[in-house]
Amino acid sequence: MDGEKIKDINVNVSEGAEPARKVERATFGPGGNSESFYGEGFKSSLQAPAWLASRGLDAYEYQAGNGLTAGEKSLRAVGEEARKHNILMSLHTPYFISLSGIETEKRLKSIDYIKKSLSAAECLGADTIVIHSGSAAKISRREAMDLAKDTLQKTVEAVGDTNIRLGLETMGKVNQLGTLEEVIELCRVDRHFVPVVDFGHLNARNIGGYFTDVDSYRRVFDMIAVELGDDIAKYLHCHFSKIEYTSAGEKKHLTFADSVYGPDFEPLAEAIAREGLTPRIICESAGTMAEDAAAIKAAYNRFLK
Repeated sequence: MDGEKIKDINVNVSEGAEPARKVERATFGPGGNSESFYGEGFKSSLQAPAWLASRGLDAYEYQAGNGLTAGEKSLRAVGEEARKHNILMSLHTPYFISLSGIETEKRLKSIDYIKKSLSAAECLGADTIVIHSGSAAKISRREAMDLAKDTLQKTVEAVGDTNIRLGLETMGKVNQLGTLEEVIELCRVDRHFVPVVDFGHLNARNIGGYFTDVDSYRRVFDMIAVELGDDIAKYLHCHFSKIEYTSAGEKKHLTFADSVYGPDFEPLAEAIAREGLTPRIICESAGTMAEDAAAIKAAYNRFLK
């Protein structure tokens, strides 16, 4: 990617990407690039949309967890390739965003990172950005929630109107904000916020056994429909991976070869197929994210029959 930094991009996000596409089927893709992508000789995310389409996938989450380094020209080029190959785009914001940080300066800086992420998303043609919910390690969960809500309210004031969804992710560590209930509460701050349900994270923070059958997945969609509306539940942006955990929650992401930690993806595929739900499911497996996304899509297609 070229050296022009995202900080130099000046766009009006109120004229950005379209709202989440109301597709008739669930869509699937990876978060970032699989090891096989690089193993086949590809080097740039510019090549990812065509590569994903050749594998029957239809979504791609651009990873900026370690910071936004690509410039406007590169991001727009990736977005153009995604449109050409019918790949739906989202963007994961930097991990160092701190919605509930106790230092006011850091929280206000996080708003700048979110604004820059929205600018990058507009360049990519992405309809959703994904934001970590925050930490509750040094203060009570209620104090952390109040700080996060304040940050989100200030974010809305700073950003103004936008067609890009601001997704708040369920988190995997016990000392992080990010239970499903907490994310739903945070999303009530403003209509621009929507849940990003990471099923592996929820399973890990509950020390396994959280998703055991079709009904255990269905209850997530049902809760979101009741609390935030049917459309948000139907077109949910999701993450999925198998995750190793300890008593503190998430330890590390695994591949679908894991048979110990889970959760199992087939009941999820059955739940969304049987209920007529059309989420976007981004797979975050460790190095095999495209292959494992294809496995979820294949299971989903079987249950549609």
